[in-house]
Amino acid sequence: MSAFNVAKFGGTSVADFEAMSRCAAIVENNPKTRLVVSSACSGVTNILVELANGVQDTDRRAALIEQLHQTHFSIVDQLKEQSQVKDDLLFILDKVNSFSEAASVQSTSKLTDHLVACGELMSTHILTQLMRERGLDTVRFDIREVLRTDDNYGRAEPQVESTAALAKEKLTPLCHDHIVITQGFIGSDEEGNTTTLGRGGSDYSAALIAEAVQASGLEIWTDVPGIYTTDPRIAPKAMPIPEISFSEASEMANFGAKILHPSTLLPALRHGIPVFVGSSREPANGGTWIRKRVTSSPLFRALALRANQTMVTIRSAKMFHAYGFLAKVFEILAKHKISVDLVTTSEISVSITLDKTDTSGGSPELPLAVRAELEELAHVEVERNLSLIALIGNQMETQGYAKKVFSTLGDYNLRMICYGASDHNLCFLVDADEANHVIQKLHQELFEAE
Repeated sequence: MSAFNVAKFGGTSVADFEAMSRCAAIVENNPKTRLVVSSACSGVTNILVELANGVQDTDRRAALIEQLHQTHFSIVDQLKEQSQVKDDLLFILDKVNSFSEAASVQSTSKLTDHLVACGELMSTHILTQLMRERGLDTVRFDIREVLRTDDNYGRAEPQVESTAALAKEKLTPLCHDHIVITQGFIGSDEEGNTTTLGRGGSDYSAALIAEAVQASGLEIWTDVPGIYTTDPRIAPKAMPIPEISFSEASEMANFGAKILHPSTLLPALRHGIPVFVGSSREPANGGTWIRKRVTSSPLFRALALRANQTMVTIRSAKMFHAYGFLAKVFEILAKHKISVDLVTTSEISVSITLDKTDTSGGSPELPLAVRAELEELAHVEVERNLSLIALIGNQMETQGYAKKVFSTLGDYNLRMICYGASDHNLCFLVDADEANHVIQKLHQELFEAE
């Protein structure tokens, strides 16, 4: 295991000159940090996604590119040495212009990845120069030389063994001699084409990089001081969690806790790399440590909320005491690469939820071709405007928890309930407009009362 840390900074942590300066101070204050993974500046990826989706109005396209220019050059203008960084940014912005013109004619997932990757490429040029001007021996490294993925553009799968071999050759030695600044979210396939790991993939790529260089720790710096019992914007009395297990944190991430990407913890878990989550605005306030083993494992740990849920119900009398019906359903979904999240069944129906995680954003859709094939088997219903709520805890098979939870939810219409596959979570769907109220009520009864 390498004797250095990897620090990842999110978009709000590199939003402007002051934010980037706070990041540099965090790195300065921890000599063990030798590898820094940066997101795009706050708001930039959203602009790039809009361009990638195809903006035919030339004035709108020009306005978006000008907005990108202003976001980055407002930071560069505060640097002492600006000429090289400006040249580097103008080169990338010229690519953005060309890519966005192409996208206005025909948008593709491959083109989208090339375009949205430009945010991280630009932010790391600026952050590298800023840290050099603070006296830090810093070099910029293009992570596409190391982070190898397949060619599933928009949601690429990492090639762990290839990435580890390339990191050992190109990246780890560099970290021993310098502080290295690199990009989150992006990689490349075997042919050198730019790929992305999906929205929120910066955390995941940071963990993959930490695994590849066998780091001693991974720090994820964001805009909140660690993980809370739920989103404080929904429940103001949410409490910070000083320490949480990998299992609990993985459940929270998977079920919508925006502080972590769902896949983030897998590489860290494989190698037992402890993960710290803290606020780059208030680093002195501490944060949350995520470890394989923790000192306390309460029955109720946290509540997570995931919006934009789509539920698909497939109903047919042919399911009754039939063999292979579900296999046919999931064969169709697998053929079209439809990712299924939750599943519940009855004698004559099966309900599933979909959750979209690629770079295009938006709520998940059931493609018409998939629906047509499913309707050859059964009646298909699609419901949207739903939210998923997950109660995260430990040993939830313990008697008595259900009464406490469901008595609190008596006034709400629960559309789907899932429990049993894990003793770390109980989850259910509710109407989107009731979701915040449900979180507030549960948090009050399960956490604040104690």
